[in-house]
Amino acid sequence: MISAEQIALLSGQFAAIVGAEYVQVSTANDAVDGCVVGLVVAPENADQVARVLKYAAEAGVAVVVRGGGTKLGWGNPPASADVLLETGRMAAVLEHAWGDMTVTVQAGCTIANMQRTLAEHGQRLALDPLWPERATVGGVLATNDTGALRVRYGALRDQVIGMTIALADGTVAKSGGKVVKNVAGYDLPKLMTGALGTLGVIVEANFRLYPLPQATRDLTLAVPDMQAANQALLAVNDSVLAPGAVQLRVGTGLPPQIDLRFEGLPAALDAQERQLGQMIGIAPQPSVSSIWQAREQVWLGTEPALVCKLSLLPSDIARFTTLLERLANLLRLDWHMVINALGVGMLRLVGANDEVLLAGIVQLRTDVASMQGSISILGCSPGIKRRIEVWGDVGDGLALMRRVKERFDPQRTLSPGRFVGRI
Repeated sequence: MISAEQIALLSGQFAAIVGAEYVQVSTANDAVDGCVVGLVVAPENADQVARVLKYAAEAGVAVVVRGGGTKLGWGNPPASADVLLETGRMAAVLEHAWGDMTVTVQAGCTIANMQRTLAEHGQRLALDPLWPERATVGGVLATNDTGALRVRYGALRDQVIGMTIALADGTVAKSGGKVVKNVAGYDLPKLMTGALGTLGVIVEANFRLYPLPQATRDLTLAVPDMQAANQALLAVNDSVLAPGAVQLRVGTGLPPQIDLRFEGLPAALDAQERQLGQMIGIAPQPSVSSIWQAREQVWLGTEPALVCKLSLLPSDIARFTTLLERLANLLRLDWHMVINALGVGMLRLVGANDEVLLAGIVQLRTDVASMQGSISILGCSPGIKRRIEVWGDVGDGLALMRRVKERFDPQRTLSPGRFVGRI
């Protein structure tokens, strides 16, 4: 942690940039994954963010960004976190070009507030991250958090058409544009998405939008076993059906269930439901919209546990689950998995202690690697984080990632240590 003398000096400099009332000495609640913070600074625009970062780099202090704080514990613990940069004052929907079906929004705006604004013109961002009432646009982009809507609408990177970023040297960089046909500059937004704030601070983002559906229908298939569940997922993926979202829920004491959401005209929904039942051979049952918060349920509980992000080939979901069940029986683990039809999801492991959980995740990573998949830890105890690389093995890509970090942030000002390989 920075000294009292440094805090006093930094406070004066930052106050000159953002205003004295927006510079605060940190409290225990401001710690970042166990790392004590010295100051909390809240800029109101891109220029102020850039000036704060420039001075921080010159002073040799580390900066971590906080939006809604919902995912501040993801990634490795920062090597240092002297200044916490809050985006809460940058929370506006700057421009909703509803005729072009695009939106420009500041990083501190919550997903829910943005969606409510877009809904006034019958539009939405086709995105379903965790905790949308608190999660901010910048935080969701930095963590690349998406849910079951990805099956229909693609990855988060595909929905970003432009971005404004403040870099560690005080530069404000803009890439992309406000219209969907503008393809220039996509690389920078894609680079920042999922980088956990280690390359720059996302200040604004431009997204492509979709119309709100006239009607939706949520259905659940109760399948007899995981082989049948995997076959059903693959059949849906390969069919002419067009569900807006598809997910599988399964776990200890929870038989596999597949949830689907269809969107469109009521008559079309009837036809899709009939085709689904005929194709799978199981009558789908009406469900409720709350099933799409199933990923949030993975995070609930007070027992020793770790939460992982899992990525598999869709054809390997049943195979992975078989290996997981065997491991759970051997180590006496409970588990709960929610995974979409593309093979991306979340897994909660519950065990007696850290040793058991570490043994479980090490073996699962070996199993997933044999399937050309990946598994990273999103939530666990401090003891586990000290003993394992939460991102897993990224192979040959690590050297390139280090060079990118060196290019964008040579002083290691931004979230040092949080990303892959403790970059």
